[in-house]
Amino acid sequence: MGLSRRSLLAAGGAVVASASAATASAVSPPPGHGRVRTGFERLAADGYALLAGERVGIVTNPTGVTADARHVVDVMHADDRVDLAAVFGPEHGFRGTAQAGGSEGRHEDPATGLPVHDTYLKSGQALADVFTASGVDTVVFDIQDVGARFYTYIWTLYDCMAAAALAGKRFVVLDRPNPVTGRAALGPVLERAFATFVGREPIAQAHGMTVAELALLFNAEFLPVPVELETVRMTGWRRGEFFDATGLPWVPPSPNMPTPDTALVYSGTCLFEGTNLSEGRGTTRPFELLGAEGIDRRWAEAANALGLPGVRFREAYFAPTFSKFQGRTVGGVQLHVDDRAAFDPVRTGIGLLVTARNSWPGFAWRADHWIDKLTGSTRVRTLIDAGADTDEVVGAWEPGLAAFRDVRSAYLLYR
Repeated sequence: MGLSRRSLLAAGGAVVASASAATASAVSPPPGHGRVRTGFERLAADGYALLAGERVGIVTNPTGVTADARHVVDVMHADDRVDLAAVFGPEHGFRGTAQAGGSEGRHEDPATGLPVHDTYLKSGQALADVFTASGVDTVVFDIQDVGARFYTYIWTLYDCMAAAALAGKRFVVLDRPNPVTGRAALGPVLERAFATFVGREPIAQAHGMTVAELALLFNAEFLPVPVELETVRMTGWRRGEFFDATGLPWVPPSPNMPTPDTALVYSGTCLFEGTNLSEGRGTTRPFELLGAEGIDRRWAEAANALGLPGVRFREAYFAPTFSKFQGRTVGGVQLHVDDRAAFDPVRTGIGLLVTARNSWPGFAWRADHWIDKLTGSTRVRTLIDAGADTDEVVGAWEPGLAAFRDVRSAYLLYR
């Protein structure tokens, strides 16, 4: 009938797709490994054969580490088998010195002498020009994601793939685990009218994919010009595993993502960035602590009364050291996840928004309606303002989520 799966996904329609596209460019893993081996470890173990004869640039940050916590740039720079010529830094920078909304700029890395190019807030031809000026033949991507649509590294991946296609560069993605499992996609699917750097394309709020799987989906479904793409799979990872089962070191992917526990709740509680409540930035438990001046025990009581699976809420008081309510004591809740397998972070985030609005008269959305960018439409905000309960809000996104799950299934590389 002339409609591609790409156009059906953008329209929210249900589709069924073959898995062949997802596997065609993936490197097949060797059998029999007890712990998780990342894409980088497999690339290095193969003597960097995939990069032979190429001048290589890598998009990475502090999470690009080996199993013994060495940075992959340091390892590659010291190895004559690979010609590493440039590094490309995302938000927060290559070495991770910048806070949210910042980067390290163009500089020379003191440890290796390599030129570091800034990709943050660059896309399209401007980013393609950076790749061209760097003189590399192949762009490699190796960054740990946390599984949420609004975490910007997956859109750095998207933008770099699109720019590499424009610049005629090959693109290689080295896979890492989704730390909150890859069991399911959850939450609303973004509408393209709300596309920003916290969501370029219509994927679910908690996508349930690895970066290599996302790269395959982006290339086949969304990029206007597909890039020459290769992915290097992990071995030893299964979709139902949380990060602590991998045997890999956790490196905070950004300053306010200190632990895997943060990542577990982030795809739901980050929605509080779109409100006048603190999302816990400036505390030791960002996104697990939420609150504002004037909130008391009634919010925790209302949240617990929802009976949300796998989580309990404790009345909490805290004073953020920066960001909202800096240096002031606020009241709110702390999330305590007691059953990770049952916990649904996105439903939980909605339940907390509903109960915060109903139990605290000071509740307000950010004036710029940032919540619409985070959720991907006006639907969540307008339903909550109209008095909808948690089930009604969640039910409103189910048709679009079902369509995304159908498309997503074609690009899953792991059981």
